[in-house]
Amino acid sequence: MKKTLVTAGLLLLMAQAVSLKAEEGFASMFNGTDLTGWDGVRELWSVKDGAIVGSTVANPAKENTFLVWTNGQPADFEMRCSFKIKPGSAAGFANSGIQYRSKVVKPSYWVVAGYQADMEAGPNYTGGLYEEKGRGILAKRGEKVLIHADGKLEVTGSLGDSAKLEDEIRKGEWNDYVVIARGNHLQQFINGKAMIDVIDEQKDKAAFSGVIALQLHAGPPMVVEFKDLRIKELK
Repeated sequence: MKKTLVTAGLLLLMAQAVSLKAEEGFASMFNGTDLTGWDGVRELWSVKDGAIVGSTVANPAKENTFLVWTNGQPADFEMRCSFKIKPGSAAGFANSGIQYRSKVVKPSYWVVAGYQADMEAGPNYTGGLYEEKGRGILAKRGEKVLIHADGKLEVTGSLGDSAKLEDEIRKGEWNDYVVIARGNHLQQFINGKAMIDVIDEQKDKAAFSGVIALQLHAGPPMVVEFKDLRIKELK
């Protein structure tokens, strides 16, 4: 019995060591208790049970609006977080995303434009790369894409079947999202699975730094939650 307990203890310590090593260099973006370091339309955002909660159930959004991280405008980075998204009505609608290398274009309502790691309650968009108030869908889930200098999108390879990748996403439950931006190379992962891989060579449109923000979509009521947000600058 003692040997079993010692072995279990050693395994736990080893697992913790691996976890700490994997997180080396990451800084927390959220203190788990309040919205310090974030700003947006306050009646739409709150903190509950250690998570940032965006809801349009009681207060509809006039247009797509965002909770903006105010502690930097990263260039090359890796960001990690967990998210959960659910419809707030029988309409079944819920759409959100993680903005990065973006810019605030309407400060009065915290409207943001730029790259978005997409997410929704439905089957189509989670994991894809969208450019809010810009070029629209840049890569669908499972695609490797080259954006040419003239803006033409070329699918250069596959990361897997979109439907099979969707099966890796836990509907209405917590999922892990990772965004990596280095130069003009953008990658997104959910639950350890690569979702998109994009090279953006359209110099007049590509962004190389900017704000990080969380989206609340206009339309039928919805709830989105984020926790364990952390970031690491890449050299």
